[in-house]
Amino acid sequence: MTTARSLADRWPLPDHNDLRDELLGAWDRDGYHDLLHLTEVLDRLDEMSAAGAGFDATTVRLAAWFHDAVYDGGPDDEELSAQWAERALPGAYADEVARLVRMTLRHRPADDDPAGCALSDADLGILAADPERYDAYVAGVRADFAHVAEHDFRAGRAAVLRDLASKPHLFHTAQGRALWEARARANLGRELEELGPR
Repeated sequence: MTTARSLADRWPLPDHNDLRDELLGAWDRDGYHDLLHLTEVLDRLDEMSAAGAGFDATTVRLAAWFHDAVYDGGPDDEELSAQWAERALPGAYADEVARLVRMTLRHRPADDDPAGCALSDADLGILAADPERYDAYVAGVRADFAHVAEHDFRAGRAAVLRDLASKPHLFHTAQGRALWEARARANLGRELEELGPR
């Protein structure tokens, strides 16, 4: 079980522990965008780095900590998370972390943006989970949008998945594609079939 205590040592700044604790409190919630999601994104960044992906580790890990720090299932979650980063982080990191957080709204970083590509891939890596974890992820997303009627949720979810599936590659780094592309495509196809026709 993922706990705030188990994540505390993964905070990428050697100080600012009050901010770390605020973020841990924000992530400690039900639904998919929880402490487990943060842990998995950090794990995937480690996995990509070990496979040879090059990115500024501190900046991208800070962006991971902030990318869903505000999550109410609303259209401005990423923007509010980015604004929190701008207010709370030291100047050396604030603008770049906020930019990366905003990128996660669509997951379409530029090819020459190694930090954006790494964060996008780590965030979307859940799409390549084993079937049991993938199904739990889908259930968690539904819980995040419990306020949305079933028909509207299914239509919106299908639109998001079709948008992702239309990309030439789900993953923007060579490492992400090698690690996760095939399994993620299979999971997307299965979920889209379950959601039914347009």
